Amino acid sequence: MSQTQTFEKNLELLTEVIQKMEQQDVGLEESLKLYEQGVQLTRKCQKIIDEAEQKIEQLMADKS
Repeated sequence: MSQTQTFEKNLELLTEVIQKMEQQDVGLEESLKLYEQGVQLTRKCQKIIDEAEQKIEQLMADKS
C-alpha cells in the first residue's frame, strides 16, 4: 500500500475491510489480519485529516 494514497482511497479500502469483517464466514486469523489493516488505514486517514487541519489553521493565522 502506497504511503501517498489519498484520503478517499484509504477510506474506500477501510470500507472494504469493514465489509469483509462483517461477513459471517471470516475466520479468526483473517479477522485479526483485517483488523490490523483497518487500524493502519484509520491511522492514515487521521494523519491526513490532522495535516489538513494544520494547513487550515496556518492559513487562518496568516490571514490575521
